[in-house]
Amino acid sequence: MQGRLSDFMRPVPAEHVDEALAFYAARPPGRGPRNLAELRQARAARRVETSDAAVVVTIAEAAGRSVPVRIITPTGLPPRGVHLDIHGGGFYMDSAARNDTRNQQLADSLGTAVVSVDYRLAPENPWPAAPDDCEAAAVWLTTNTERLFGTSRLTIGGFSAGSTLAMTTLLRLRDRGVNKEFAGGVLQFGTYDLSGQTPAGRLITDEYFLDAYTGHVADRTLPDVSPIYADLHELPPLLLVVGESDILLEDNTAMASRLAVAGAEVDLRIYQASPHGFTNHPTAMASTARTDIEHWLLNCLG
Repeated sequence: MQGRLSDFMRPVPAEHVDEALAFYAARPPGRGPRNLAELRQARAARRVETSDAAVVVTIAEAAGRSVPVRIITPTGLPPRGVHLDIHGGGFYMDSAARNDTRNQQLADSLGTAVVSVDYRLAPENPWPAAPDDCEAAAVWLTTNTERLFGTSRLTIGGFSAGSTLAMTTLLRLRDRGVNKEFAGGVLQFGTYDLSGQTPAGRLITDEYFLDAYTGHVADRTLPDVSPIYADLHELPPLLLVVGESDILLEDNTAMASRLAVAGAEVDLRIYQASPHGFTNHPTAMASTARTDIEHWLLNCLG
């Protein structure tokens, strides 16, 4: 990957940039919990969203593990593929159910089933619980997709911490020799250096999620913790989506560069005037990014 940062900016109308700037100027800045007490308060205050999605909850069993998954299928159509969704939340918050509305929209737009993983959360279940659960769900899909959905086409995606877990899942699958079952992956503003050893990683060293998820890990440069340090060969095509104002921008550009050097097919797209988590916000910029993601996934599915 070569070029200036501006070469990877998604071209959008000026009014979309102005709208985003105005939206975030009026929106109070958010921050994550700074300790366990604040995390518990944040979990208790988290609004439970209602959804009209038709969800099937089942247990994925593979790799010697069992993990709950939520299955959403496209309305009125047989699925043309299956998308494995890994939710965000700093490894310590949220659940697959919070993505039901978005995943139903994705299922209907793509004509695919969406399977979302309810992985275990830190600090009660620190690393490697979450990647173990995500791996189990992915392996379960590789052996059951045809039987359950009548298709063998698979994609994967994640949001924030979910993108980190999507990357570690693909690496684990590659080491198992089954990563080629996935036609592509979408990684929305993941964090790829949890060690604080790179310039990008040092920007987030004061975040509590690092202690909650990996406080017991002596060497956080382990690729299963910080995939920026992984051997990135033999991965499927990847789309990296990140906002220009995201503290993780440098981490994402570094990961895109390493993927390109490893020979991966990588597409980095940066969206102007947008912070972390922007694709879930009510802006035209977010709508553009979501549409871009859908089109990219459709191309993967052929």
